[in-house]
Formats: sequence, C-alpha cells, structure tokens
Amino acid sequence: MAALLETNRKVLFPGLAGGWHYLDTAATAQKPQAVIDATVAAMGRDYATVHRGVYARSAEMTLAFEAARRKVAGFIGGREEEVVFTRGATEAINLVAQTWGQANLKAGDRILLSLLEHHSNIVPWQLLAERTGVAIDVCPLTSDGRIDLDAAEAMLTPAHRLVALAHVSNVLGSTLDASRAARLAHGVGAKLLLDGCQAVPRLAIDVAALDCDFYAFSAHKLYGPTGIGVLWARAEILADMPPWQGGGAMIDRVSFAGTTFAPPPPRFEAGTPAIVEAIGLGAAVDYVAGIGLGAIHAHETALVRTLRDELRRMNDITLFGPEDSAGIVSFALEGVHPHDLGTILDEEGVAIRAGHHCAQPLMEHLGVPATARASFGLYSDEDDVTALLRGIDRTRRIFG
Repeated sequence: MAALLETNRKVLFPGLAGGWHYLDTAATAQKPQAVIDATVAAMGRDYATVHRGVYARSAEMTLAFEAARRKVAGFIGGREEEVVFTRGATEAINLVAQTWGQANLKAGDRILLSLLEHHSNIVPWQLLAERTGVAIDVCPLTSDGRIDLDAAEAMLTPAHRLVALAHVSNVLGSTLDASRAARLAHGVGAKLLLDGCQAVPRLAIDVAALDCDFYAFSAHKLYGPTGIGVLWARAEILADMPPWQGGGAMIDRVSFAGTTFAPPPPRFEAGTPAIVEAIGLGAAVDYVAGIGLGAIHAHETALVRTLRDELRRMNDITLFGPEDSAGIVSFALEGVHPHDLGTILDEEGVAIRAGHHCAQPLMEHLGVPATARASFGLYSDEDDVTALLRGIDRTRRIFG
C-alpha cells in the first residue's frame, strides 16, 4: 500500500503535483489519471449522445453509459434498475423529497433527522414540511459525536414515515450503525434514507445488507467527476414514485391528450444525461475497487489515529468526534479562528477545510462558529500529517 500511495501521489493524481498537502478530501477528492483519461476520451474521441442515435458511436456510448450504471450498482450491492443518476447527492435527496415525500407524506406524519446532518439532508425536508405540514424531529448525539440510536428508538413512533441520516458525518467522521437504524425505522413502518457521501469512498457498502430504502452519494468524493451523483432506491419504491422533471428520455408516449412515463431509472433522468460524467464515475469505481475499500479504510484509519494522537498532546487544541472517526479529524485551536488557521496553513502548502461545513446546527451544538477539518484520502500520507502539525505550530507562534 505504501508503494502504491507513493506512486499515486507522484504520478496518478496530477492535482497533487508539486508537494501540495491536500487534506480536504471530504469536500472533494483529487482525481486519478485513470478517471481523467476516461473523461477526456468520453468528451473527445468517443463522444456521442446516448439512447437516441442509430449510428455506431451512439450505440457504443450508450453501452458505456449503461455499463457505468452497472458498475455503480455492483459497487454498492444493488441492481442496475435501482440506480438513478442525478447531479449529485443533494439532487438525489431533493428527488426523494419531491417525489416520494410529496406523494406519501401529509400533515400529521413525522420525519426523524439527526443533529449532525449536512444541510443537504435538512433543507429539502424543511421545504417539504412547508408544503405538506409534516413535522421534523431531531435525534441528539452521544457524548463522542455519534447519532444516538438509543434516543432515536425512544423518539420513533408510528407517525414517523421517514428516517434520514448520514452514514458517516462530514464533520465528525462518526459512523452510523446503519443496520440498527434500519431495524428501528422499519420497526415503526418508516423508510430509511442514508446520506452516503462520506461513507462510499472509504467503507464497503452493501445496500441489501444495510436494509435501507434510499441511499444517496456524489461521484466527486469518490475520486470521480463533479456534476453527477447517485440515488439508489428499492425497485418497488422507485416503481411507485411519480416523475420529478418532465422532458425527453423520461417518457413512454407523449400526446396532447396525455403522457405516459418510462419505468425507472429513466423516469427520473429527464433530458440528455451527464454522459461524460457517468463514464468518469464508472472509471472511479473501477479505480477504487482495484485498490480495495478495506485497504483504503485501514490506511485512512491509521492516519486519523496518528493525527489525533499528536493533536491530543497540544493543550490548546480541542478535538471533536469519536476516536475512530472515518477519515476525518475536526478540531479547534484556542484563540485562533479556523479561517485564520486555514490561511496560514495555505501559506505552508497545506489545504484544510475551515468553516461550518454546511452543518450549522452541529456547530451550534458544539458551541463553536466553525471548526478546522483535516480529511484524508487514499493518496494521503504521513508527510501530510507532519506538514499540518508544522503549520499549526507556526500559527501558534504567530498568535502568541
């Protein structure tokens, strides 16, 4: 793994050239050359539309596009007819809210979220609540920053129709016991939606084993392109969901007397799809699968442990989240705003995230306006940790 990572940094991830210490993978991952090559070929030499042309290149591109769907399905343990391509995880969650939610939820029904959710798993449900009168409940966290499923069990009632939770927190790196969450949700007749953005790049996902009903994630955190994401949902749920956007590709037959719609997944993919991005996502799946999620997770876990151990020795550092956080370390340096820390680290060639991370309710709970967040990828190494620590020490000296 060490030799592979060294090769990755120097050759296979062009964005890391020049000794840049990139510790913002939770925001977006750098792209391996294999993904870049696949997208360049799809944009140029191989480019054509899909699902429409009768000429050979269109047929070949259609095969490649649908092959990407099959790769994604296999990667998460689903079936290809259950994989809907979206613009990202945000659109995937909005799609569920505005189709399944609009059709199935009404005043008197309840949704359970948690205190650590990304805004993308809060705001769509608030918008739905404004339209339908559904109520939203918020599950608290344990002392080490995990979703408190004991509290969730006590809160859930037959009025709850949906539980929507982050599989891995984008701020704290805490991992949800998703199988237990599914049992609790299904025990009261609710559906379970998982935000898998931070889980998919580092944990082996099997949606069947997790027993969830919806799973959403984005490609760009999985070393793939921006502009494409995935909604997985059980086939029988998708079949009953009404269309979201109207246009080409999502129809069966159109007339002015009325329109009938295609079955899923095309029903939810109106218009010309993100052809190049889908092929790039397929290449990213191949790349990650070739290395192995077990190896990636073990590598990131070791780096998290090293960084947390070093930060714990500093009496002016506050650490957030559990000790076994998945690839993410959030912290605060006493007397220094995270934005100031991030600026000084940038001068040292170190890139971290500084801010509320689209999780303002969590920041309020933590009692801070923002945190500094270092997040690892398969290309990260001990040199990145050393550079971060060196930058923190310089910041400490600057601020006295």
